[in-house]
Amino acid sequence: MKRILLKLSGEALAGDKKTGFDEATVLKVAGQVKEIVDKGTEVGVVIGGGNFWRGRTSENIDRTKADQIGMLATVMNCIYVSEIFRSTGMKTAILTPFECGSFTKLFSKDRANKYFSKGMVVFFAGGTGHPYFSTDTGVVLRAVEVEADGILLAKAIDGVYDSDPKTNPDAVRYDSITIEEVIDKQLKVVDLTASILAMENRMPMYVFSLLEEGSIVNTIYGEFNGTRVIV
Repeated sequence: MKRILLKLSGEALAGDKKTGFDEATVLKVAGQVKEIVDKGTEVGVVIGGGNFWRGRTSENIDRTKADQIGMLATVMNCIYVSEIFRSTGMKTAILTPFECGSFTKLFSKDRANKYFSKGMVVFFAGGTGHPYFSTDTGVVLRAVEVEADGILLAKAIDGVYDSDPKTNPDAVRYDSITIEEVIDKQLKVVDLTASILAMENRMPMYVFSLLEEGSIVNTIYGEFNGTRVIV
């Protein structure tokens, strides 16, 4: 794959603390991304905000405002992870769909392509910029816009299962599954809006555990251990 979008789970980056960041985990991710960037892969990154904010669990905050807080959480995540990436020698840029002063640049496809051409890792923060859309939808939208070859979904779980493995010890993991099956069976790979967008634009996804040693590099270079979502 020449160009990929990497979706990092905020919860996975938090490690055992379940909130904030586990710096050792982020440094391991940075090392893997640097390895594939140095070999010529163009990498875009989207990070969830769940390590900071789960607004939908609150009954006391307006949904639009809760989603806006979530968007800002993803911006904070991208600023932090971007700086860790830079500490390992990578060049980075952060793009958002709304103004953040001097912290970020406004997203456009042309700007993203310019940064990719310079070998930079491009962080897409702030989701779609609109409430009622998750970072799942954000990552598929950006992947389609910048014509990525696929989406890497690095989660706290090692693939797609027929039921929740946390509650069902007999849950079976799929090696591959079609996006239509994901939608029909209501499997929680990405949310429904993102699933339909991926299906309509034939955007493949690779679901794997961020916590597995070398999982990002392995996914790029053919030793994939997870679930392929076929379109």
